[in-house]
Amino acid sequence: MPNVAGIEPRELDEMLGTPAQVILLDVREPDERAFAAIAGARAIADLFIPIGKLREQVGELGGVLRENAFLVVYCHHGMRSLMAANWLAEQGLNNVLNLTGGIDAWSAEVDKAVPRY
Repeated sequence: MPNVAGIEPRELDEMLGTPAQVILLDVREPDERAFAAIAGARAIADLFIPIGKLREQVGELGGVLRENAFLVVYCHHGMRSLMAANWLAEQGLNNVLNLTGGIDAWSAEVDKAVPRY
């Protein structure tokens, strides 16, 4: 099983401020997404596929993935997204990263306007 690298919230924030191509993938549930999300304006794509639907919807990623783009997967605290990121890497996706601490850490360290739950 691949061991996908983690990216700290502040590192992701810095990366979003560079020309690096970043795709965000939120694997939380719809009610969690409705409550809080990372603003994806600086990412080339802001995707939402709940982890339970990832296997059946992985094909949807093909339309937005770009060579050399980083796919940053996130959830609430980083555990579900780590499982999802490892699975995506097993499927042959490159440059997959897991947001360490999830959206909770993003809210605490980068964007306090994102509600915590």
